[in-house]
Order: sequence, then C-alpha cells, then structure tokens
Amino acid sequence: MIREVAAKFLNIESNRVSMVTVTDVRISKDGKYATIFFTVYPSDKEKAALDFAKRKRAEFRDFAKKNIRAGRIPFFDFEIDAGEKHRQKIDAILENN
Repeated sequence: MIREVAAKFLNIESNRVSMVTVTDVRISKDGKYATIFFTVYPSDKEKAALDFAKRKRAEFRDFAKKNIRAGRIPFFDFEIDAGEKHRQKIDAILENN
C-alpha cells in the first residue's frame, strides 16, 4: 500500500521533467521507518529527483497519514533503486548478445 501511495504522491507533486517509478518499499522490523526505492528516467535526472523526494518527506508523511489506513505511519526516506538499475543494464546486455 505504501508503494501505491508513494507513486501517487510523486506523480501529483512532480514537475514531470522525468518519469519516476516506485519499485520497492522496505520497512524496518519495528515499523518505525520505511525506505521508498524508485527509478528515474532519464537517468541524468536522478539527483534532482532524489533531492526533490527527500525535500518532500514531511509532506509525503502527511499525505500517507490521510491515504493509508494503519495504526502507525512510519517515518519515510527515499532512495534510488540501484538494484533495479543494475538489472536493467544486465537485461540490455543480454538483449544485445
């Protein structure tokens, strides 16, 4: 559910210069923290997208409180999904062979 709400929030708040895709959410064992992983296309816009998402953490938490029916809403952080980037590179290499 967090992944869907994060994707919706980033879609609403973004300036549409790049395409941001939420790929994963990892929640700490105690449920207090969650990291939202995403990819950015084109990749040269990653830094700007990550900076934007990190600036919007508090606003996203408020948005999540309104859109997620859960007892406790974690504190959020955003990160570029490096694993997904590597997977895409491998897929591209395999397609060219």
